Amino acid sequence: MNDNIFEKDEWTQEEYLKYKEKLQEDGVKIIFVDTILKPIDNVDYITYNPHEMSLMPKDKTVFLFYCDTGKTTKERLSFYRSKLEGFRCISLRGGRGYWRPNFRLLKK
Repeated sequence: MNDNIFEKDEWTQEEYLKYKEKLQEDGVKIIFVDTILKPIDNVDYITYNPHEMSLMPKDKTVFLFYCDTGKTTKERLSFYRSKLEGFRCISLRGGRGYWRPNFRLLKK
């Protein structure tokens, strides 16, 4: 897995889209984790449940936590990581409020 992808604690929507392609090539799935019970449109997500999440393969799963603004999930990342040892946990910068449902990366 490309470790420089995980140097930051939070990703923008653009970074998510870029990293998603790279990680999928390695068989790694990025899973959105809803911490506020407000889903993001057109995104596959799960609701925060550490027990169920811990059953997923550690080396093939990245959890992307989001809230309304991204501030709370960034502040709580150390807590989430303590509950999900061995998993990659990232916060979505700007959270649900900053998400643009029609945003796409342009192919080069």
